[in-house]
Amino acid sequence: MAIRAAWLSFVGGRTQGEIAAQLGVSPAKVHRLIAHAQKEGHVKFQIDGRPKECLELEKDLSGHFQLTNCIIAPDLGSGDDDSALRAVAVSASQFLTGFLSGSNVKRLGVGMGRTLTAAVEALPKFARPDLEIMSICGSLTRTLAANPYDIVQKMQERTGGIGYYLPVPYFAENLDEKAMFLTQRSVQDLMARARQSDAFLIGIGSVENEGHLVQRGIISKQEQEDLMSGGAVSDLMGRFLTIDGKLAPDPLGDCAVGLHYDEVQGSRVIALVGGESKVDATLAALRTGVITDLVADETLARALRKRVGSQLAQSA
Repeated sequence: MAIRAAWLSFVGGRTQGEIAAQLGVSPAKVHRLIAHAQKEGHVKFQIDGRPKECLELEKDLSGHFQLTNCIIAPDLGSGDDDSALRAVAVSASQFLTGFLSGSNVKRLGVGMGRTLTAAVEALPKFARPDLEIMSICGSLTRTLAANPYDIVQKMQERTGGIGYYLPVPYFAENLDEKAMFLTQRSVQDLMARARQSDAFLIGIGSVENEGHLVQRGIISKQEQEDLMSGGAVSDLMGRFLTIDGKLAPDPLGDCAVGLHYDEVQGSRVIALVGGESKVDATLAALRTGVITDLVADETLARALRKRVGSQLAQSA
């Protein structure tokens, strides 16, 4: 009935009241049926193309940072990070659907974060039962609770693929604990397989705002302040970067349990990021030279272009 309601609404152009009368249910029931059809991936929306301004930003940023692909999601008009995240999620889901629907990518290494979660939730369902989805960073918080931003299970649900979690914290309490985790045979095997991924999907975290690391108790407020005092602006795969793309002098990054970004250098690395508040974090991550593909929102992209404007002019 959910699919029939969706057909009547999106193809037939019927109102919810008209659909309710035809199906013999209440309008509220029709609303729930249509929402269910969308959630299950039976309804797909796609807008081909992007505004001219976004294409210009893509060209400028691709050239400056030597990106294979740069996709800039149009501004939705709200000007807040939540709307930027929604725009990036939709654009990223369209890109990822095409990227993963073929058979070239057999194993995908995935990070975590709000933007990645939103993008995967926006993915339609498509069959890739042969796809291996590997966590490239610890899937747990320091209290060993599941991290709600771990996307392995969500991607499994969308693709029918096989998911592999890294059953350790994102950060160990200290180097001794990290060493203990890394002596476990299962952890060694999972990390070895993750290193051999055909492509990697990552987020970019900001140290300067209330990102998911602080919100979810992965790091403390004091640790955040210490990172900022040391010049850290970006979290890339659990390692902290200064604005010039170098490792920040802070011991917390040494306690990250997962792949280092140096280990994915030279591979296909797709980064998703949204919100102008992440301009410094994104700039730092791009300056490592690790990222090959970027999906970002228009406001963030404009801020990035402004930051590197003089360099763009010199290279033109």
